[in-house]
Amino acid sequence: YCTLYVSDDCGDHVIVMNSRHIALPGYEWKKRAYFHHTGYPGGVSWTLAWQLHEIDPTLVMKKAVRWELPRSLIKFRLMARLHIFPDQEVPEDLLKNVSSQIRQLRPVPRTLASYSDKEVDEFPKINDFPKDYILK
Repeated sequence: YCTLYVSDDCGDHVIVMNSRHIALPGYEWKKRAYFHHTGYPGGVSWTLAWQLHEIDPTLVMKKAVRWELPRSLIKFRLMARLHIFPDQEVPEDLLKNVSSQIRQLRPVPRTLASYSDKEVDEFPKINDFPKDYILK
């Protein structure tokens, strides 16, 4: 049996790299909205995920992690141990203490522009259209 107190200083720092390249399923970029209130009357704002990601590429990840943490005073200490970077540029003082790394689950998909003409021509085709066929 273990109890966790807010005053306990335990846990590792977590470094998230390449948060600029996160993916959301389906139309989540256009439909997911994030809430913010300034504390003043009429200070409510709802921002769509794609707009928030354009403002700061780390905010979508930061809000997702914050939402999953327990609603207690320990949340602030845990969030202070989270370091999110939009690219692979991480300060050396953080990288020298990295002890392990979680493997990437899936390969990053490539854009169509990154394929060469040879790779596109050699890709297996389901159907070869005749020369006089017009695609609409």
